[in-house]
Amino acid sequence: MTAPVPPPRRFASVEDLEACLATPSAALVAELVSVEGDLVILGVAGKMGPTLARLAKNATPSRRVIGVARFSDAAVKQRLEAWGVETIACDLLDRAAIAALPDAPNVVFAAGHKFGASGNTPLTWAMNAWVPSLVAERYKSSRIVAFSTGNVYPLTRVGTPASTEASPLGPVGDYAQSCLGRERMFEYFSARHRTPGRIVRLNYAIDMRYGVLFDIASKLRRGEPVDVTMGQVNVIWQGDANEQVLRCLAHCTTPTTPLNCTGLEALRVRELALQLGARLGVTPTITGLEAPTALLSDAGAAARLFGPPTVPIETMLDWVADWVANDGPSLGKPTKFEVRDGTF
Repeated sequence: MTAPVPPPRRFASVEDLEACLATPSAALVAELVSVEGDLVILGVAGKMGPTLARLAKNATPSRRVIGVARFSDAAVKQRLEAWGVETIACDLLDRAAIAALPDAPNVVFAAGHKFGASGNTPLTWAMNAWVPSLVAERYKSSRIVAFSTGNVYPLTRVGTPASTEASPLGPVGDYAQSCLGRERMFEYFSARHRTPGRIVRLNYAIDMRYGVLFDIASKLRRGEPVDVTMGQVNVIWQGDANEQVLRCLAHCTTPTTPLNCTGLEALRVRELALQLGARLGVTPTITGLEAPTALLSDAGAAARLFGPPTVPIETMLDWVADWVANDGPSLGKPTKFEVRDGTF
């Protein structure tokens, strides 16, 4: 058996980061071997899509991996193609364009609209609820693993059990409500057509260029206060999240069912700020009072399927602090984890 590759001490460049994110584990390779056929990733140009596609290609090099997006940034398309991922430019709001996409037995749905959702609610609902219905019909004979979000859960009282897949839902605001709409569309068509699938409720993925830790570290570097009203969060290394999404292809259910994807710990935002501040040589300015409730998910079911996430919080803190201290680039997409009223 091949020994696991030890994590790097730091990332000197975006290229190093993306190569790490796209390095498959032996477990991923073994499970994808059992899932035959081409893979289509819809919404591949988003935050996680490029490294997800590259990871899939690296895990099974003989597999055809097809990335679909509008590709408003041509550099993303070129980068994917350099990694051996085929690309198709497509507006997923165009029913005819979806119909013309190639058949594939495996589909990952990674499209959606969050940033600016409150400023354009019709588009938010169209992308997050209507497009999934078109995709579910088009790929009714495929396996479909669909991204969702932990925002479909209500805030839970700190110190009590976090939300599991069986917990009551309580999305707040148009973004979260439309994401529940996405889930319902995939559930409906999965039951109607006997389409196997999984719905991955993710919060929050950590990359050096975005994520809760990047948001906090960037504020500290700029001398801005850190709001701790949302007093606790869950996070997961994006490489672990990508692995879980792809491994879900081997763990689909009929009809589709949800699976929480996040870290196993509830982390105090205040403590994260203090630890990042120590690494950056900055004394954090804290604002707000920790509320008695927070958005927290229980990822126990995923851990039982896949094992626990491989990258601990201490390593992520080291990596992010080093990245921010050295002015590493940002994707310019804050998580807005502080939001408690659903306004994204």
